[in-house]
Amino acid sequence: MNVKRYIIGVLAMAFGFVGATAQVDRSLAVIKAMLHGFEYEVYAGTNIGGASPLPLPAEIREINSYSPELNLQIGATVTKWMDVQKKWGLSLGVRLETKGMETKAAVKNYGMAIIQDGATVSGRWTGMVQTRYHSQQLVFPLTAVFKAHKRLKVHAGPYVAFAFSNDFDGYVYDGYLREGDPTGPKISFEGDSRANYDFGDNLRHFQWGMQGGVTWTAYKHLLVNANLAWGCNDIFESSFKTVTFNLYPIYLNVGFGYLF
Repeated sequence: MNVKRYIIGVLAMAFGFVGATAQVDRSLAVIKAMLHGFEYEVYAGTNIGGASPLPLPAEIREINSYSPELNLQIGATVTKWMDVQKKWGLSLGVRLETKGMETKAAVKNYGMAIIQDGATVSGRWTGMVQTRYHSQQLVFPLTAVFKAHKRLKVHAGPYVAFAFSNDFDGYVYDGYLREGDPTGPKISFEGDSRANYDFGDNLRHFQWGMQGGVTWTAYKHLLVNANLAWGCNDIFESSFKTVTFNLYPIYLNVGFGYLF
């Protein structure tokens, strides 16, 4: 009797194992079917560009220097091919990136709010301006993909971005501030005298824009990417009126990727 119960138990365990194995096989088959036609890529690169007015306003008379800084980017993209030939597809991505720049410019009647003796004085600045812009963002692009060649993909579409760290600051020197408006009281800064400003709290956290670029398959898994991202809204909040023109983030990204 004990032997009989033992045999029945072993058979039950065996059939249970076979059933579980069959269920796993069916689940793997479903997952494989769901993932059919998908490609996955991870990538890294650097951004070159800046936040620029379009067109260049009359207030900015001359740009004396520009530094794009080291703006790194890492991300991942999943592409779903819509046809058997893998000519057309749709990509959804996520990337962590830095956008920044430093500029030095000569300006006239430039909207400014300087910090002097602990107080903020607003008006119109004529002279030199040193500016530093720095933003760390989480970006979600959605692009249409066309495979123009077996090694070349072209992609374009919109993106949305959330900035979780923003800085826009600098200093003015070798000039004067007209308090209030261009005819207001004059405050001069000569020689080594200068005044700081900080508009970081006035930068918007949500941005959106368009991007487009190309991906070249250098080897079976190694990709070379070039992508232009063009912001469609001002980097400043709409309620911020000190800077009288819009600034749009425009960046070219170049880098490498790995295709799974």
